Amino acid sequence: MKPSDSPVIEKVAEESVASAVAVAGHPLHAMSVHFPIALVVATLGCDLLLWWSADPFWLRAGLWASGGAFLAGVGAGLVGTAELLLVAGIRIRVASWTHAVAAMMLIAIAGTNWGLRLADPAAVLPYGLMLSLLASVFTGVAGWHGGKLVFDHGIGLIISEED
Repeated sequence: MKPSDSPVIEKVAEESVASAVAVAGHPLHAMSVHFPIALVVATLGCDLLLWWSADPFWLRAGLWASGGAFLAGVGAGLVGTAELLLVAGIRIRVASWTHAVAAMMLIAIAGTNWGLRLADPAAVLPYGLMLSLLASVFTGVAGWHGGKLVFDHGIGLIISEED
């Protein structure tokens, strides 16, 4: 049985996946996720450099990076949640929900990581480092499923008749 023979897959394929939250046709969620991704990785880098060098600069840099990761993640998450709830073609796909759950876990981990650093800077090694590693894993999981939405399901792509 080919996927095109499945009435369920045909029904899913009929739903529009056009972005509801976009500027000039460009989805805001796809534009905003780069910032929390980069800042989660930067936080991990700061923690590793702190561990290696014991230079307090990396403690401060990690505090800023983790706070930025959390705040940018909340912003990207709000836009992504709006897309999920407003666009039936996105909402109907399982990968959308997997991506959303992984991203929400990532935001929670990033917030915990930032809160730990604000409350007790001495706890960055080892707990902040462990949270940074966990956040990096969830960045990969959320990114994988986000990529599936773009590359396998065409979410956020603008395809004109000329193309």
